[in-house]
Amino acid sequence: MSHTSSQHPNKEHTYHPPPAPDAEPLLSPSSEKVVHLKEDDRTRPGTTTSLEDIEDESQEHKHNISEGSPPSTSSSSSSHGRSARINRYALAGAILASTNSVLLGYDIGVMSGAVLFIKEDLRITSTQVEILVGSLNVCSLIGSLASGKTSDSIGRRYTIILAAATFLIGAVLMGLAPSFPFLLAGRFVAGIGVGYSLMIAPVYVAELSPTLTRGFLTSLPEVFINVGILLGYISNYALSGLPENLNWRLMLGLAAIPAVAVAIGVSAMPESPRWLVMRGRREEAKRVLVRTSESKEDAELRLAEIVKAASFHHASPPSSSSSSSSSSSEWYGQAVWIELIFRPSRPIRRILIAAIGVNFFMQASGNDAVVYYSPEVFRDAGIENRKQQVGVTVIMGLAKTSFVLISALYLDRFGRRPLLLLGSVGMALSLAGLGLGSKYLEYSNGKPVWAIVLCVVAVCSAVSFFSIGLGPITWVYSSEIFPLRFRAQGSSLVISVNRLVSGLVSMTFLSISREITFGGTFFALSGVMVVGTIFFYFFLPETKGKSLEEIEALFEDQVENDNYKILPS
Repeated sequence: MSHTSSQHPNKEHTYHPPPAPDAEPLLSPSSEKVVHLKEDDRTRPGTTTSLEDIEDESQEHKHNISEGSPPSTSSSSSSHGRSARINRYALAGAILASTNSVLLGYDIGVMSGAVLFIKEDLRITSTQVEILVGSLNVCSLIGSLASGKTSDSIGRRYTIILAAATFLIGAVLMGLAPSFPFLLAGRFVAGIGVGYSLMIAPVYVAELSPTLTRGFLTSLPEVFINVGILLGYISNYALSGLPENLNWRLMLGLAAIPAVAVAIGVSAMPESPRWLVMRGRREEAKRVLVRTSESKEDAELRLAEIVKAASFHHASPPSSSSSSSSSSSEWYGQAVWIELIFRPSRPIRRILIAAIGVNFFMQASGNDAVVYYSPEVFRDAGIENRKQQVGVTVIMGLAKTSFVLISALYLDRFGRRPLLLLGSVGMALSLAGLGLGSKYLEYSNGKPVWAIVLCVVAVCSAVSFFSIGLGPITWVYSSEIFPLRFRAQGSSLVISVNRLVSGLVSMTFLSISREITFGGTFFALSGVMVVGTIFFYFFLPETKGKSLEEIEALFEDQVENDNYKILPS
């Protein structure tokens, strides 16, 4: 059977999670009634129906499907017509979690300039420069792989603190490094922290966010990565006038300051309500949901939906209330890797293909390498002065940050697919223009101003289109398409692919460019983005406006009336 998204890439399907057999009541024991927001009851807040009435409506819904009638909308789906208001408590939690991403962005931005001075101060070769730059991405693979199991065991919030603490140690080691091996050791430690951060921030924000603003809130980690990149560029420009044995140490060591701020700020964050439900702590989850929802009624509905999904995804459905609570509290993410890699169901396989694909093309686009080596690219384009090279990177950083903010603000209005396709097409054209300008300069006797301007504009355009599409949407998509039980470890798996590809591209970019020139490299990257655009069109369905529990249905087999049913793994 062909992939569902290729048949109906923009079609929305309503999700009706099945109740787990003999599961305990959907809400806390103190809740005797669930508010059900029917279309004709929205003007009467506080209207309640009993659980028996809900079961009757469920039976009526099944009858409607068998008779060919359209199904009733779920709570999440029915809210699509309402204006999206950002919940302040959810926004605060998302900002605190996303602040961790400043650390990665700062490292990417600051290393692009610092490496110029490290190369002269420590007398290292171009190959050692590639190893130094790419090692952080390769080492972050370790953190990414470990982060899923860690966050399932100790929680999302404490995993964020662990990420910040690990990066803090790495930043201090890099700032004090007396030699290249010592500097490389600091990059290794910092890379582990980056791996933890890249997985946990989007997952935490996605699980905390209300449905209608999840796209904006979950894209905040990418916004903060770009803010960090811009701060790194500014740090390069401000400190470049200091002696060479001091400036790069300050550039790298300053990353310890935001790491301390993150570790302190995260202590005020709530835990993810979905993780709390998986651990059987439903009262705590309910308190968090009440604070992150528009009303208590919405919180009740969100809790009911999460509990149904959590009950369904337990391998052995409980037979009583007490056993359910016990089973949930003893869940630490066990057996998930086996089901993900060795025995995936068809929907999980489709999810893996989509998530791995978008993460692969995010890094195969060469964006990280262009950012890391932008001074080298600009020097090749004819900008000889070192301070001018660093200054142009500040302009590039401003462009990246501006466009990622625009993308974040419109993600929940226009959807993931349109912005992703726009960004990937724009990157393909921009990289082709950059390749054209580089090739002209390569064969030109002089350095015509128009060709230099074309290269600078094309670089800024490429990173801007990246910030519109692949940059924020990769994190949003990776964190929202996995079912609850697989979310943390599934995200850690696909982000490990992200880090591996990023490391390989960063560590080979200069070597490949020496063999086929910068122009040839950019033409190759443009071709990669053309292939990526085709992949996104056929394999990534739209997830805008759907709850995390509804999104799972997009990857299920198609059934009568274009609805989707849940098949046991």
